Amino acid sequence: MVLDLMLIGLAIALYPLPLMALILVVSSPRGVWKGLAFILAWLANLVLVIALVLVLTGGQPPPPRSPPGAAALAAKLAIGVWLVIYGARRYRRLKAKAVRDTTPKPSRMDVGSPWAAAGLAVLLQPWGMVAAAATTVVQADTSQATTFLALFGFCLLASSGLLAAELYMVFSPEAAQDRLMRMRTWMDGHKDEAIVFVCLLLGLWLTAQSIYELTG
Repeated sequence: MVLDLMLIGLAIALYPLPLMALILVVSSPRGVWKGLAFILAWLANLVLVIALVLVLTGGQPPPPRSPPGAAALAAKLAIGVWLVIYGARRYRRLKAKAVRDTTPKPSRMDVGSPWAAAGLAVLLQPWGMVAAAATTVVQADTSQATTFLALFGFCLLASSGLLAAELYMVFSPEAAQDRLMRMRTWMDGHKDEAIVFVCLLLGLWLTAQSIYELTG
């Protein structure tokens, strides 16, 4: 379970769209507070998903070969296949794009209020990957302290890029403003490749592991 959670957390951290949005949010007026709202909503979603799974399982993993365990593996397999298909289709669209998109990209984004920033975090969370994490948390055993460390590590890793950007703005706002925007410009030119890489790699891992556990 721990390895799966760390890989999924890393994939979420590398998924570029939430960080790109946060950079625009923290660059807007009162951006630090809006960025904080964005991150709190992001973390609240992760914690809520984990808590719901633990409530449903009672904090105990289902017995091997039991219907609940098989259902969780089947759901993980379906998510893995979907990620592979999504990544492959996005790769084909990327290769088939003959003319580069020259639409002007926003250099600032004022979401209006911290509540709007929080809603944006919910919208941009990669829910397919979060669902994959949920199917993994089914195996969590809350009688062991290491389980809580793994769950905390997952939430921290999945949010690491957002937390780093927010802290940078808090402690060095002038330098962060310029450097984060330059980083976002670079990410905008490479986001499609990053999405393809993350989705294919995680999807193949989840698919292969689920098939192994279902047939092993």
